[in-house]
Amino acid sequence: MAPDWSDWRGFPDPRSFGILVAPFGPGVYELRNEEALVYCGSGGNVALRMSSLLPSPLGAGTRNNAPLRDYILQNISRIQYRTLPCAVRGEATTREYELKRSSTYLFHT
Repeated sequence: MAPDWSDWRGFPDPRSFGILVAPFGPGVYELRNEEALVYCGSGGNVALRMSSLLPSPLGAGTRNNAPLRDYILQNISRIQYRTLPCAVRGEATTREYELKRSSTYLFHT
């Protein structure tokens, strides 16, 4: 039986020592601001990938999408996320592609 999406959670603010709850393995994540979808992505380590959604020095890693990172930080109190673990990275990539085809997001980086 395939795992289900997690419940929607408030995106953690690292300035308040928030905690990100996400798979350490492959999966997909989706962000929303109230009811509008903001972004979706996937990775081999969802927790690590999501930790790069904030600008430096708050976020980890590198991304070439400063507008998305700035948007999330500016709206962090209203951003929610959910995750879906996958068996392998290829499955996560496929699920991300399906989400992007079937939904409209504010950011498409």
